Amino acid sequence: MKIIKKLLWVLLGILLIIQFFRPAPNVSAAVSDHDIMKAYPASPEVQAILQRACNDCHSNNTIYPWYSKIQPVAWWLNNHIVDGKRHLNFSEFLGYRIARQYKKIGEVAEEVNEGGMPLSSYTLVHTNAKLSADEKKQVNDWCVGIRTAMQAKYPADSLVMPKRKKA
Repeated sequence: MKIIKKLLWVLLGILLIIQFFRPAPNVSAAVSDHDIMKAYPASPEVQAILQRACNDCHSNNTIYPWYSKIQPVAWWLNNHIVDGKRHLNFSEFLGYRIARQYKKIGEVAEEVNEGGMPLSSYTLVHTNAKLSADEKKQVNDWCVGIRTAMQAKYPADSLVMPKRKKA
């Protein structure tokens, strides 16, 4: 019984100490010059959908919930944000080469239409991030509009991702 009590005290001590080690917040004061809205503006409805369901993990501006102040939850959230931005960052979208922009915006439509995004682990806590059929259609239409605009503006071969060479 004494060992269990000591173990609990050690665990409590570790939990207290790790509260002082926090990841840097994903918050930017200014809108990036590479933000997707600079070249491909969305309707206020689509902007609201993106803000509510996508931008916490796919932009440079996360709105943090209260529990993000508690470790190790903050590390777990930070990992999701870093991973989400690695796949797609709307705040840096225009900095991607054209073929990647074209591919990524197609993936957005596909993931939203198939229910892969937003993640179920995200919508479990953020229930307002669940998308209705109409909201999915609005996001899809915005993505199709972007791809159509890109097809009209750029040569077809510039919209194709180069194949990676096998080692």
